[in-house]
Amino acid sequence: MSDKAPAEGNYRFGYVAIVGRPNVGKSTLLNRILGQKLSIVTAKPQTTRQRLAGIKSTARGQVVYVDTPGIHQSAGRALNRYMNRVARAVLRDVDLVLLLCEAGKWTRQDEFVAKALQGAEAPVLLVLNKVDTVADKASLLSFVKTHARDGGYAGVLMISAKTGSGVDDLEQEVLRRLPFSRPLFDEDQFTDRSERFLAAEMIREQLTLRLHQELPYALTVQIEEFKRDGGVLRIGAVVWVERESQKQIAIGKKGSVLKQVGSKARAVLEELFGERVYLRLWVKVSSDWSRSEQAIERFGYTD
Repeated sequence: MSDKAPAEGNYRFGYVAIVGRPNVGKSTLLNRILGQKLSIVTAKPQTTRQRLAGIKSTARGQVVYVDTPGIHQSAGRALNRYMNRVARAVLRDVDLVLLLCEAGKWTRQDEFVAKALQGAEAPVLLVLNKVDTVADKASLLSFVKTHARDGGYAGVLMISAKTGSGVDDLEQEVLRRLPFSRPLFDEDQFTDRSERFLAAEMIREQLTLRLHQELPYALTVQIEEFKRDGGVLRIGAVVWVERESQKQIAIGKKGSVLKQVGSKARAVLEELFGERVYLRLWVKVSSDWSRSEQAIERFGYTD
């Protein structure tokens, strides 16, 4: 922050975890709060694989919102076990937890996540997302009574991360519950992640959007080159898949898929970094990498 940073007496700072089952809107909410794209969003569950902090600084306080992988019961792969560990570990280091669920819909996975939060030291707010999709708003009252009664939640809020409805109220409630403290990050900093990390995520998003039916899970991106040269940001990235057949799908006929993904990813990266980007992509095979603890660590999935 600047030399005129607020004193502790009238300024708030804290960490807030956004948790929930896969594909409930956690990343969409984080992007809405920040007013810019940080977390990648696709229709595929478990798109978010690592902890990602988004920093929101205002005149009243600084909030570090931590987007987490969806907590899920089925964790047979090493990558799934890693995501569960990350999501649970975040709970030990935050001042407040937002349990995100879909308004009017409570699944066994929601129940599993809710039970996982019962031992959390930080207070938990139950946040009902996607209220814009519920035609009968009166039904939400009975939904809240049914599922919030025994949860011990500090409060219940209703929002639509997609439209922004209720998000301002959520932010005010979050800020009210954080401790008085000076900010930790510069006021223009919006994440604690590196540019290389963000580049890999944006490329993976475009791959997932393009190949969500053919390659539902078995790909990851590793940045091998990231340098600025002559006014151009040069990025070289390897797309790792698990089988030779998947490699051919990711490349496409005469390289058509990879070219399309590269074009869209470059546009996203240029908007994110505000500079010209030269992007090169390769596809390589690492057999069953998502099932190997050693492989996922090699690709950057570390606790």
